[in-house]
Amino acid sequence: MAERVRAAVRTGPGVTQLQDFPMPEIGEDEALLQVEVAGICGTDVKRYSSPPFPDPVIMGHENVGTVARAGQQWLRSHGLAVGDRVFVEHYVGCMHCAWCRAGEYRHCELTDWRTNPEARRYGYTSADKPGRLWGGFAEFMYLPWNAITHKVPDGVSAELAGLVTPLSNGIEWALNAGGVGYDSTVLVQGPGQQGLSQVIASKQAGASLIIVTGTTRDAARLQLAQELGADHVVDVLTEDPRERILELTAGVGVDVVLDCTAGAGTAPVLLGVDALKRREGVMVTQGELAAFPDFPLKKLTEKCIALRSARGHGYRAVELALAQVASGRFPLERLATHTFTLDEVDHAIRALAGETGEDALHVSLLPGAAA
Repeated sequence: MAERVRAAVRTGPGVTQLQDFPMPEIGEDEALLQVEVAGICGTDVKRYSSPPFPDPVIMGHENVGTVARAGQQWLRSHGLAVGDRVFVEHYVGCMHCAWCRAGEYRHCELTDWRTNPEARRYGYTSADKPGRLWGGFAEFMYLPWNAITHKVPDGVSAELAGLVTPLSNGIEWALNAGGVGYDSTVLVQGPGQQGLSQVIASKQAGASLIIVTGTTRDAARLQLAQELGADHVVDVLTEDPRERILELTAGVGVDVVLDCTAGAGTAPVLLGVDALKRREGVMVTQGELAAFPDFPLKKLTEKCIALRSARGHGYRAVELALAQVASGRFPLERLATHTFTLDEVDHAIRALAGETGEDALHVSLLPGAAA
């Protein structure tokens, strides 16, 4: 094994440099992951152009690879062997608090970079911190004792396992936050990787009606949404989405709205409030709006709407996502549209941002691939 590790390091807003790091020394309760796939999502686009920290950061928080080196204590505690393919959650929890004990590492203070300068989270932690290899945009990644791993089922490729983060978010947001279940009626706003993942989660849960909205430029994605289980799609630029949704639900409205249009302004939220049924509908949103003047709180309370936030996923959602991938029930390979090498990180992020003219749905970085 080489004694140097090549990594793509974000050194400033929209700037990446390839750097070499020394191979970490691995103790009895530590391990090293050889990264096969690092997925790129919309959060990476935002953090690339507007970094939350000035430190050099190896991005990449959707990581799949094989256990390359590990201490015996680490292997025993994780139930793994060298050579096993694993999905690594980006949260690195304390393992002591109530949230960690419930498998809800996303709420652990040790993982929250917004409030804790010493937080550990893959793709967010400075490369100056001990361990240094804190992101998947590198040939290898450091795994401490409290790294959260999931063994990838036999027969599932690294590329398909790389879809587990959006799939697990879809399960968490649709089923747990939104309460989608048997005979639910659902509106999914936005046919990106998260929206399509929620179509899959809702279909698997037994939803009887799934409507997906998008724009004219989303035509191919809206078609894919139907192939994945959506019953109807609506182009909000050529149809009145509110009237069409009410028509499809016989004037009743839907049970659950899943808003996956982060950054699209207030219109999707207002549509979601109108599209929900009269009593006790649920709306799940990513909450990217810093402010919302004239928010329709009166309408929200009159309709008894529950507004819930979409944030990450729990341990069980990842396990269900891996089982979904292994089942082969859905053509998930259709979601994986683009792959890039470590030398192409800047291009990969800009492709997902829509800056290169490519319709990139889910982008995978392959750190071990030749340029």
